[in-house]
Amino acid sequence: MNGSNMRTLSIGLLAGLLTLGLTGCGTTTGERALSGAGLGAAVGGGAAAMTGGSISRGAVIGGGLGAAAGAATDRDDIDLGRRRYRY
Repeated sequence: MNGSNMRTLSIGLLAGLLTLGLTGCGTTTGERALSGAGLGAAVGGGAAAMTGGSISRGAVIGGGLGAAAGAATDRDDIDLGRRRYRY
């Protein structure tokens, strides 16, 4: 791998890891849509970067699909386990 590909891969992996924290967020439909959009955009952009495609196009497509998937899920579809904190 040359330096440019390694940098692109590193940025994609870092973005993916940072957005993994968003996957546990979301008790309302809007929150799940937002976290799904963030995760989808990171995955879409990273996948496009690794395959040589348009990163912005991949991020937009991934974000749209992630938001749709997040909005389509119900609170009962996701088992986040017992809460360990209180508001």
